[in-house]
Amino acid sequence: MVTLVQSCKGAKLSSQTVVVGLGATGRAIASSLLERTDVDIVGAVDRDPRVVGQDLGMVLGGAPNGVVVVSDLADLPAADLAVVATTSDLNQVAGTLLPLLERSYNVLSICEELAHPWRSHPDLARRLDDTAKAQGVTVLGGGANPGVLMDTLPLLLTALTQRVESVRIRRRTNMSRYGAILSKFGLGLDPEEFEAARHRGDVVGHYGFEQAIAALAAGLGWDLDSVEVGQVEPAVVTTSPRAGDHLRIEPGQISAVTHAARGMLGGEAVIDLEIMFGFFEPADEVTAGDDYQIVGEEQVIDLRSSVGFDSFLSTIAAAVNAAAAVVEAEPGLLSMGDLPPRAVAAKGARRAART
Repeated sequence: MVTLVQSCKGAKLSSQTVVVGLGATGRAIASSLLERTDVDIVGAVDRDPRVVGQDLGMVLGGAPNGVVVVSDLADLPAADLAVVATTSDLNQVAGTLLPLLERSYNVLSICEELAHPWRSHPDLARRLDDTAKAQGVTVLGGGANPGVLMDTLPLLLTALTQRVESVRIRRRTNMSRYGAILSKFGLGLDPEEFEAARHRGDVVGHYGFEQAIAALAAGLGWDLDSVEVGQVEPAVVTTSPRAGDHLRIEPGQISAVTHAARGMLGGEAVIDLEIMFGFFEPADEVTAGDDYQIVGEEQVIDLRSSVGFDSFLSTIAAAVNAAAAVVEAEPGLLSMGDLPPRAVAAKGARRAART
């Protein structure tokens, strides 16, 4: 039976694809998929009444392409792949993932908590895995952070030493391209509004720390004692206006926040992650950038970028590059680390703009 499923999931010249969620990130992913030669978008769904019934090409700011946006998953056509760009909360997005899997879609979701949910959501992870295998399809939590930048990349760096003692990552990522998800960081609030929103549970910071740490630990063979996720904290109150694609931050409002987490083993923080999310300007004391440090037995490996990886662009690229790989992958619940690097590497020849 396994052999039959694998043969049915062989490489395709062009995978028929549907897009679920047309927020800022979903639209960017859809626009990029339209330029791929190995993907053919045949459907799209969103709950926003302003786009339901509209032609997808026009919603994306281009020419009509004949794909009409629907409001219900049940109205999507059959396809090889569903790309889900909705929420970061796995408990919420499961109500979307499971029906898609039951209809035999392979599913790629940028939900951060789907990146490696075996520790954080064991029962739901098992249900997703069982459902996908029963239908002979794959479900993957794919993206940049977690996915590539917080787990796959540092795991690759650990190959340069034979024994790892600790992993430390510091990211300062520019959020000015994002839309609706900015509210969970509290950007654009004044300090009092931020404190009140955090107390209500409206400001939660980054989803995916526990999953990134679990993926790192699994790759290194570590059985962690615990994962500690701190509170999101204000980092910068701007004195000048900051304008993003979907939000303007005024003087006196929070333009950057910090969120951190640690993986504990034997009383020590063996995995130490911290991210500053913000709107940055060239004259700021703190600017976008990324620092990776792997303390190994033979050497300390430092990878530093003064510019950093653009989180928005990296998320789009990681998702789009993984799209065809999901269709060809083994059935079940997978993480980015389960896919061969060659399968998700950028392939420019597949990005020929369509006319």
